[in-house]
Amino acid sequence: MKSFIYKSIIVVIAVILIFEFTIGNKISQIYEKIDVVSTKEGRKESVNKIREELKKAVNKERYLSKEDAKLLKDFINKIQSEINESN
Repeated sequence: MKSFIYKSIIVVIAVILIFEFTIGNKISQIYEKIDVVSTKEGRKESVNKIREELKKAVNKERYLSKEDAKLLKDFINKIQSEINESN
């Protein structure tokens, strides 16, 4: 009977540790990200990060590669032609 109790305790502790190091850790990370978005300071920080990234993009000589620019141009032209056809 004692060995059953010891084995049960070991199994329960092992399950708790496995949960904490896998699923519990991921849940904690998700809660931290939600907290950043839900606080006023977190939102301000996010907006500032976006502004910094936009400034970097504006200061770059070429934001898109020539291939990407051509692809976007073709896509926009196709959308414009479809819009003009619907009128």
